[in-house]
Amino acid sequence: MSLALSARAGRAASANTPMLACLLPSGGSMPSDLRELDKALGGALKRTFDRRDFRGGRDEQLHIVGGSRGPRRVLLVGMGAATSKGAALRRAAALAGRQAHRAGVGALTIVASGWTPAELEQAAIGVQHGAWEYLEMKTPVPEADRRAPLSSVTFLVDDASEATLALESAAALGEGYALARRLANMPGNVCTPDLLADTARDLGKRHKLRVTVLGRKEMEREGMGSFLCVAQGTPQDPKLVAIEYGRGPKGQAPIILVGKGLCFDTGGISIKPAERMEFMKFDMCGAAGVIGAMEAIARLGLKQNVVGVFGATTNMPSGVAVKPGDIVRASSGKTIEIINTDAEGRLVLADVLHWVKQYHPAAVIDAATLTGACVVALGNSTTGAMGNDDALMAEVIAASRRASEPAWQLPLTDEYKEQIRSVVADIKNTGGRAAGALTAAAFLNEFVDYPWVHLDIAGTAYSESDLTIMPVGATGVPVGTFVEFVRGRAH
Repeated sequence: MSLALSARAGRAASANTPMLACLLPSGGSMPSDLRELDKALGGALKRTFDRRDFRGGRDEQLHIVGGSRGPRRVLLVGMGAATSKGAALRRAAALAGRQAHRAGVGALTIVASGWTPAELEQAAIGVQHGAWEYLEMKTPVPEADRRAPLSSVTFLVDDASEATLALESAAALGEGYALARRLANMPGNVCTPDLLADTARDLGKRHKLRVTVLGRKEMEREGMGSFLCVAQGTPQDPKLVAIEYGRGPKGQAPIILVGKGLCFDTGGISIKPAERMEFMKFDMCGAAGVIGAMEAIARLGLKQNVVGVFGATTNMPSGVAVKPGDIVRASSGKTIEIINTDAEGRLVLADVLHWVKQYHPAAVIDAATLTGACVVALGNSTTGAMGNDDALMAEVIAASRRASEPAWQLPLTDEYKEQIRSVVADIKNTGGRAAGALTAAAFLNEFVDYPWVHLDIAGTAYSESDLTIMPVGATGVPVGTFVEFVRGRAH
């Protein structure tokens, strides 16, 4: 269910709302704009600050029961000593949204005086993140035990008319994130290549976009031996899908957004350990990010030509699955020695990255849950970025920061090519344990001849533990980065 976002000018003390949230930085006294509210609460806020019961630390929360009039509950949420106010507001608003949703209040009001439109947009994206929940596979709670889901959020602002555009943009991004997270949280027996293709077709129908879908036979005609070797162990039909959005100037070279769509990854013959394999349903977060970004871009109506492309399949062991030592030929003509069948995402992307050359792209950005090595290097809060164009890299990293999905550039020099040279083929699909994220990017670089950036989102696209602001599961990365990059070019 979509969250209704609105803004109005008004006073916190007189807000007739089930819950009022105040997002506050650390180390300060009670803000002056809360004095009227404090009076209505019988001095409860001032006493809280004077006693330092609430200090505004990151993720700190304090509930206060409301008075006989005005807000029925007041929630204080700490932002910490943040270097980026927008990112801090987004996180605090996500926490407020999650708490309001859990409490079953139905409606939430957030004090937003003094915020810029950009800061308001970040907070509005955050509150949608926090309130979102994946319930499709759960039996509904008995009616007597149900709480009202959070359905509306009102921001108390200085100028309601100025806030409208920011909230419209936030709502568009919220829908994109929700679609990506929904797809990624689905189990592998539901989220199949067919379902991803059908979702793209539905998106195209709703927004009047051209959608092209290639199946196994079409890919065979294209000579996509790299992609197809991953799919040869499964009876499910693999899909290569392109979603074309053409609202930019006529003849403008498009931006291409590419995603890895492994609907489930067992590792194939080089099978993964059983422990934690269930999280491999998230190996299609790159494709989900492309679909979610195209949803948001279409809703925003950006004046830019964009094509979202993804390759979807499952990587399964079987009597006909690709084996270590096999050699396959990609559509570019390069031969690839298969060293490890669990290094399958790069094999899919190789043919997809070669295929998108037909669009004569201005820039290509791919996102993939590609390597555990990137998680070891950067953990779960930063995406690894590698590419062949410094100017494009700077744009992508700036977009990631605006989206609160920070990326960090890793090197991609010719030395890493040496690790993927094969004795019996042109290249091999792994370069050993050393610099695993970089040799994976070096492999992809063999198939591009345009400005390109690769985002390794293995550590940031999903979480195996509760993140405080959102539960276990998909985070929505890289939807925001994709959208912010396109928005930056459109402006």
